[in-house]
Amino acid sequence: MDIFEYQAKEAAKASMPLAEKMRPKHLDEFSGQKHVTGEGTLIRNAIEQDKIFSMILWGPPGCGKTTLARIIASETSSSFTQFSAVLSGVKDIRSVIQDAKNRLKLYGKKTILFVDEIHRFNKAQQDAFLYHVESGLITLIGATTENPSFEVISPLLSRCSVITLNALSSDEIAAILDRALQDSKNGLGDLGLIFNQDALSHIIRISDGDARMALSSLEIAASLIVTESNAIKKEIKKYITIEDVERAVQKKALIYDKSGEEHFNIISALHKSMRGSDPDAALYWLGRMLSAGEDPLYIARRLVRFASEDVGNADPGALRVTIDAMEAFRFLGRPEGELALAQAAVYLATAPKSNSIYAAYKNVKNAVKKKGALPVPLHIRNAPTQLMKNLGYGKGYKYAHNYKGAYTTQEYLPEKLKGSRFYVPSERGYEKKIKERLENWRQRKKT
Repeated sequence: MDIFEYQAKEAAKASMPLAEKMRPKHLDEFSGQKHVTGEGTLIRNAIEQDKIFSMILWGPPGCGKTTLARIIASETSSSFTQFSAVLSGVKDIRSVIQDAKNRLKLYGKKTILFVDEIHRFNKAQQDAFLYHVESGLITLIGATTENPSFEVISPLLSRCSVITLNALSSDEIAAILDRALQDSKNGLGDLGLIFNQDALSHIIRISDGDARMALSSLEIAASLIVTESNAIKKEIKKYITIEDVERAVQKKALIYDKSGEEHFNIISALHKSMRGSDPDAALYWLGRMLSAGEDPLYIARRLVRFASEDVGNADPGALRVTIDAMEAFRFLGRPEGELALAQAAVYLATAPKSNSIYAAYKNVKNAVKKKGALPVPLHIRNAPTQLMKNLGYGKGYKYAHNYKGAYTTQEYLPEKLKGSRFYVPSERGYEKKIKERLENWRQRKKT
């Protein structure tokens, strides 16, 4: 390499985004995803034994899909070729395949072909890989944010292992940002920047588990600070404030602490707005939580709980709606999946309300606590053996389906709880019908 090539290379490196400069080069530097890169895992063993298999890396943006693919190539004896599904067609695929053939023939070196956004390839483009993956000419590593079961053709999917990657945790994002601030060679270590805690928390929230977004936000904030401070020197410490981050990302930090008082205040506001049948307030508090970076699945779990606690059998369909909303979010992710949560919140707010199930179960727990383990009445005990039958197990049991309306008078509670009523249905929604049915059965018990 002559001096001009060296200078060009250094200039190109200097213009790289911070996220690219800080990209880990080795597996031990890789953040998160210990379930697939930790000791004894499939990928680590494959790297250590230099036996890489074709795989689809499925995960949200910024979780490390491209980085992991590059590490796999660099730590094995394979050549690495990166390919964009957005910019390439079948002709480009054929060219890559020919290069792989030449590389194997001339140098005996295998090719790892990394296809970013593989879900954007159509069937014909994916078919073009099929034979060469099967023959072993190329080891395919595809990356996708979409469910590969729906976006990758079955023949190709069956020849690849699907590796699921998760969004990075808050601690993992914090560690990545701290490393960027400390690294003088590739990061911002020469600038002497230090995070204020609220500024760090804001970047973590808005990045939503995306390391690329977090590093980009840090880079912009640092650039603004350097410009205003006339090229800070390392010995002069400068704090990155919440105001710096807000200007960098053009997004105001909402007062919200996932583990603090405001978190519980807002989830309480959402819960009480739905209980009070106010869909507008419910949507507002839901939006506040999502905008502040709350885990959408935490919110989904609260909606499921509300469906049983505050709607119950007044609208039995509410539970199904909330479960469906949670699954829809799992399938769509952010931001599209947020609409499913909004739909569920409005449904719950406008549904008829009843806490009868909640109250009944609370009364049952109190009864169990006070009365202890009461014996099961003999006539409703299971009697699989002759000895049990001789002891009176199951004797006198009335099989409900043998009676008119599949109902007959019979006691099912322990003797000490005989006549107890735990469940008292309301007059609202479907529970009104349940109440009428129960009153009918209880009248028949009296006669």
